[in-house]
Order: sequence, then structure tokens, then C-alpha cells
Amino acid sequence: MSILTLSLVIAGLGLIGWLTARMRAVGFRRGSTARFSSLPSHFGGYVALWTVLPAALFLCVWASTSPALVTDRVLHDPAAAQLPPPGFDRAAILSEARSLAAGNSFGAFNPLSQKLAPAYAAAQNRNDWIGSAVALLLVFATGGFAYTRVRPDFRARSKIERVVMACLLAASLIAIVTTMGIVASLLFESWRFFSVVPIGDFLFGTHWSPQVIDPADPGKTLGAVPLFWGTFFIGAVIAMLVAIPFGLMSAVYLTQYATPRARRWMKPILEVLAGVPTVVYGYFAALTVAPAVRDVAVSLGITWASSESALAAGLVMGVMIIPFVSSMADDSLAAVPGAMRDGSLAMGATSSETIRRVLLPAALPGVVGGVLLAVSRAIGETMIVVMAASGVATLTLNPFASATTVTKQIVDLLTGEAEFDSPKTLAAFALGLTLFVITLLLNIVALTVVKRYREAYE
Repeated sequence: MSILTLSLVIAGLGLIGWLTARMRAVGFRRGSTARFSSLPSHFGGYVALWTVLPAALFLCVWASTSPALVTDRVLHDPAAAQLPPPGFDRAAILSEARSLAAGNSFGAFNPLSQKLAPAYAAAQNRNDWIGSAVALLLVFATGGFAYTRVRPDFRARSKIERVVMACLLAASLIAIVTTMGIVASLLFESWRFFSVVPIGDFLFGTHWSPQVIDPADPGKTLGAVPLFWGTFFIGAVIAMLVAIPFGLMSAVYLTQYATPRARRWMKPILEVLAGVPTVVYGYFAALTVAPAVRDVAVSLGITWASSESALAAGLVMGVMIIPFVSSMADDSLAAVPGAMRDGSLAMGATSSETIRRVLLPAALPGVVGGVLLAVSRAIGETMIVVMAASGVATLTLNPFASATTVTKQIVDLLTGEAEFDSPKTLAAFALGLTLFVITLLLNIVALTVVKRYREAYE
């Protein structure tokens, strides 16, 4: 029985358990004047949970371990004696035999795969029946146990609430465990990289050329300063020169000048920018903005301007993060008490003076926090710089020249045929760890600024 069919059967049995338990609860409540701690639906839900959850957990574990058990059984087949030693060829033959057994392919490049396909089919069929039998046994055992506890004095509601709380706790722990796994993998692979390349050469070196690495001195061509500069120049300088003025001015207009009707349709349109996929921004940057920037540079007499310039990527990135700055500034300005604005106007100040000298200083912590969060978003952007920026690592202040970023180099390092244990590939993890630390510090600073310097108004 397939996993899908078995899941539907278990769900159906859970529904039956819910109905029977609810009917039983309705029966002992009928004609009784006593107060019950749980409703009939609570009893039904309790039985349904005990019917479905244990079997569902078993199926999750079984689905992850069954392929290894099937392969192990196939390896004990006499035909498996002809398999090559463990490696790529052996894995390819076994994968081909598995596809033939499952009916996903109708031919084999290796004759040995054809011989192993019947053994795979038999082992898979045997494992499917074992899994189905154990799952159904769990359904009837746990469901029957739960049904026997349906009594007038049983507190089914509290039991269900505990299960729900456990599920919520597991859901919250998933994010924590995932973050810990990401950090652990970055630390481990970065430690392997820094055991080969000195950390000083990596953090302070000014020459980045991972295509040519000297085995005697690998750190000589893996200096990441040009990457850090390109990331800062594109994401924190050019992009912010676009995002901060336009984001702040749009927030001022929406909160201070726009009519309620105009705000109702302008604010959602502005926030649509945050929902546009970054690959669309990348196409826009590569096909429209970059050629336009180069044409403008050529018209100004800069004939050596690059079509993969830092200015093109930074301009589009700045447009992308305008909603981040605007939204934070909008919320901060809206949170300033209206009495401060009215008092300033009553003292004879103009609207512009009130905005400059009263509202913006009061909302400054939120605005600064939004800018720092936008910077961390910009320096971690990938698709725009992959499609619009250059792969040449340079140290330059010229916005029309080529520049690259950390994220662009991570993509380049992890695509290709380089060995995973080589310094070239491991450098991607070191770059990822550095970028992770930088963005984490920026987020911490932003949250600290908002928390520490937020003024409380009465």
C-alpha cells in the first residue's frame, strides 16, 4: 500500500474515531444534569488525535528509513555481487534499478540495473506491507485505547490543549533548530577553510582570484577585502542613496500630506515593490538599467564604463528596498502623538518646519532602525548582483566600473566542478559566515537603537 493511500485510510479511520467518540459523549450527556468539563467535540478530537498522530509519526520515520532498508536488502541479493565498489558508479546503478522497479523508467544503460530491478521491486513491496501493517496496528491500538477513556469524568479538553501546546512548541523549535543547524554548518566548514587559509589573509587580503590558487600559499589569492568593499559600495552606499531619500519622502507624504483616500491606494501600491521577486529586479537591472547606465556614461565621455557596473546593481537594489525604509518611517511618524504636531502648528511653525524639527527627530529611532534593517537586507541580496553585477573583484570608488559582492562570489564558488574539499569551494562557507555575522550585528544594532532611544509619549 502506497504512502498516499495509507495516509487516506488513516485519516478516514481518524474521522470514524471522532464520530464514534462524539456520539458516545452525546449519549452519556443526554438526560444528565451534571456539568461536564469537556464538550462532545473534545472527546471526538481526543480519539481522533490518538488515532492519527502515532501512525502519522511512524509513517514519517518509516518513509525516511525505508529506502535504506530496501537498498540493504537488495545488496544481499546474489545479483548484487557484481556491483562495483562503493562510489558513483555503484550509486548510479542502484538508482537506475530503483527507477525501473518503481516504473519511472523503461530502459537501463547498465544491464546490471535490469537484473537488480526485480529485487528492488520485491524488497519495496515487502517494506510497504510491513509499514502498512504496523501503521494500521498503531491506529487500532491507540485509537481503541483513547476510545476506552471516553467517560463523563474524563477531561478531554485539557488533554487536547496539551497536545496543541506541544505542537506549537515543536513548531517554534523548528525555527530555532534550523538556525542552529545553519550556524553549525557554517562554523564547521569555515573552520575547515581557515585550517588551510590563514584568517588574516582572508579578512585583510586585497587580491581575490579563486580560479588560480597556489597550493603552497592558498591565502595569497583569497583576500576578501574587494568583496567586502563591493558589497558595502553597492548595498550600503549606492542603494541607500536611492532608498533613504525616496523612502523617507514617501513616508512623509503619506503621513502628513496625503488625503485618506490617496493614502488608501498609494500605500499598498508602494508596498507591492516588496512583493516583487528579486529575480524580476535582476532581469530589470541586467536588461534595462545596466545598458541605460552605460549609455549615459558613454554620452558623458566615459567610454570605458562597464555594462556590469556597481551603479546599475545599486540603483535597482535601492528601488527594491524603498518599501522597507518607507514602511518603518511611516510607522514611526504615525506613532508620534498628534498633540506635538498640533502644538508646533499652533506656535506658528509651518508644516515643513514641524516635520523637520518636531516629527522627524521624534521618529528618528524608528527611521534609523528601518535604515539599518534595509542595509542588512541589501548586503544579503543575491539575484540582482548575480544578474547585474560583475564577477571581477576590484577596489574602486567609480560607480561606472565593475564590482562584485560576497553573495555573487558565493554563487560562483558553489557552481562548477570544483571538489567540495578544495579551498575554492570552502571559501564560500567562510564568506557566508562573514556575511551572516555582519547582518546579525546590523540587526542587533537596529533593534538596540529602536529599543534604547525610543521616546515614550503620554
